[in-house]
Amino acid sequence: MSTTIRENGVGTELRRWRGLRRVSQLELATLAGTTQRHLSFIESGRSRPGRAIVIRLAESLGLSLRERNDLLTAAGYAPVFAESGLEESALRPVRAALEQILHGHLPYPALVIAPYGRVVAANDAVEVFTEGAAPELLEPPVNMLRLMLHPDGMAPRVRNLPEWGRHIIENLRARTRRSPDPRLDDFVAELAGYVPQAPVGPEHLGFAVPMRLASADGELRLITTLTSFATATDVTLAELHLEAFLPADQATAELLRRRAER
Repeated sequence: MSTTIRENGVGTELRRWRGLRRVSQLELATLAGTTQRHLSFIESGRSRPGRAIVIRLAESLGLSLRERNDLLTAAGYAPVFAESGLEESALRPVRAALEQILHGHLPYPALVIAPYGRVVAANDAVEVFTEGAAPELLEPPVNMLRLMLHPDGMAPRVRNLPEWGRHIIENLRARTRRSPDPRLDDFVAELAGYVPQAPVGPEHLGFAVPMRLASADGELRLITTLTSFATATDVTLAELHLEAFLPADQATAELLRRRAER
């Protein structure tokens, strides 16, 4: 939790989040099951909100669990969502489930990613991403986003790097617009410096394109699926997502199958 949040108080934080979400006092009050007058009093500091209404307001604003904890602290309450270490016993069943999912996705690559691109688990098929990468990019904890776009990582092998790279960067920028984060802003700026500009021609399809990745066995065409833990009540778990790569054509599926057999 930042010093700024502690100093601003819950009223200032609510106004800031309403501005970011572009909702009026009336809209937010309606969503949270309270009155505009009550919300106005909270935002102006004339009323100290109860813990339950703070939780409802945070949920109505679509805040992450970490942001909800911060809002509770700004209102003078203890955080309600635990933040467990991934190795702690509380998340042991989750780790087992993730390992099963990763193994079940073989022969296709799949990873579990923490905030800012940090890899916390992966299956054996991800070795197709590390071919020829600089050793320093493969030192734990590996940052998958940096590995994908860095000129000493996958970038020289991504045949459509301008389109694929912009797809990654625009997704990250959308996240920073929804939940401002100076650290993520700096990371996005770094990644953007690795990606060449993509010309927009008559056949431009936006970012809805597979990644075309050269490998020792031939070109792979991969599409990505992202899975998050929507009902998580632990901050650590809520901030993880599973990134699974699927073949965009039969040739890619066959190539990955042959690699797995070796």
